[in-house]
Amino acid sequence: MVGRAARIGHVGRRVLRSGICLGVLICAAFAAPVALSFAATAARAEGLPEALAKAYQTNPQLNAERARQRATDENVPQALAGYRPQIIASLSAGLQAVRNLLPDNTFQSATLKPWTIGVTVTQTLFNGFKTANSVRVAELQVRSGREALRNVGQGVLLDAVTAYTNVLANQSLVEAQRANVAFLRETLGITQKRLNAGDVTPTDTAQAEARLNRGLADLNAAEVSLAISQATYTQVIGNPPAQLRPAETVDRYLPRSRDDATGLAFKEHPAVMAAGFDVDVASTSIHVAESSLMPTITLQGSASHSSDSDPTLSTFRTDQASVVGTLTQPIYDGGTAASQTRQAKEVAAQSRQVLEQVRNQARTAAVGAWVANEGAKIAVAASESEVRAAGVALAGVQKEAAGGQRTTVDVLNSQQDLISARARLIGALRDRVIASYTLLSAIGRLDVKTLALNTPDYLPEVHYHQVRDAWHGLRTPSGQ
Repeated sequence: MVGRAARIGHVGRRVLRSGICLGVLICAAFAAPVALSFAATAARAEGLPEALAKAYQTNPQLNAERARQRATDENVPQALAGYRPQIIASLSAGLQAVRNLLPDNTFQSATLKPWTIGVTVTQTLFNGFKTANSVRVAELQVRSGREALRNVGQGVLLDAVTAYTNVLANQSLVEAQRANVAFLRETLGITQKRLNAGDVTPTDTAQAEARLNRGLADLNAAEVSLAISQATYTQVIGNPPAQLRPAETVDRYLPRSRDDATGLAFKEHPAVMAAGFDVDVASTSIHVAESSLMPTITLQGSASHSSDSDPTLSTFRTDQASVVGTLTQPIYDGGTAASQTRQAKEVAAQSRQVLEQVRNQARTAAVGAWVANEGAKIAVAASESEVRAAGVALAGVQKEAAGGQRTTVDVLNSQQDLISARARLIGALRDRVIASYTLLSAIGRLDVKTLALNTPDYLPEVHYHQVRDAWHGLRTPSGQ
């Protein structure tokens, strides 16, 4: 009996040492207070700010939206063209065969080479304020598009944060699962030795083997999730993840209360501001439609020079110049202009309802983001407490197992409780970071300037001023 007790105590101490090693391995993955990654070399590690800067520069979705906004900028010079003269040059030349029957029944034949060159200049003096309102519509579309671009930028940055933290979380989970598998392998080996010594039954060995297989399955699932998150990271950031530094929250930029969050979202969220400009666009479009019912005054000047070698004519060359003013007043167009005006009014009513809807959505999103962020703080604290308690419980069960007061399955259950608690902590730490960025996005402040990212801010107004007053030129400011 004394020898058997000694063997049990020896085996128990080995199990205890295995559990301590597991705790050290898992704790190493969570050395930083808000870290989601294990240790990495500082010189080669990439931090979240660097990843966000890369996504801001290279993300295809964001760059496509920037190109869309540059195209929207061109609506302004197109509308301004209504103030400018229209100049048309014309040139005609040909070969003409003529055969004339004269009164004396003789024929006269000739081959003519007539040609005419001319230029016409047309200037609209008044068109029912259509041009002025069209310019106003175009400028409002530009401002709405800028807010839409800002909203897409927020979405891309939030996607980048999610991709970054998912990689970190899955890396930590893989490490924890590997440590768990190592512990279970050690436990199975010890249990088999105890079975050979007659200290335990085959049931204990089967339980240890079953837990090991479960651990291998969990490790495989964690590795699959890591591979998927790495592919998503490459898609969003633009390069595969290497060694990543711990991700931090952005609590310092967040509002202090729920009311402050909803107020900022109601006023500053880019979706709300874009919808507000869309209301102005729709309201101004009513005046554009009404202009079709108003008179139009144009001034047209033309000059031409023509030559004709017909010998039957008394002149061989003609020079003409004219200046003509025209006033036109629509009387009835079949009801098209009236229908377009009514349609524009209904679109304006719709846009006002959309604005109200977007405001409500922004308010709801801000409340949800605020609650989620506060809940994530509680979840992290609870998970940390759970991990500490589970670690203490595992150490106690191992000591009791070393004294013969606990069975193998008790150790396995306690170990499973610890690894489950670790997995929940990993998820809570990840959700904590994402929730803080989500709240920053919900109030409309997730941008390069607020985060102080080390990358130039894209300024859409630069392109706007480059093309606004352009009278000609086929190349874009970028040289395309």
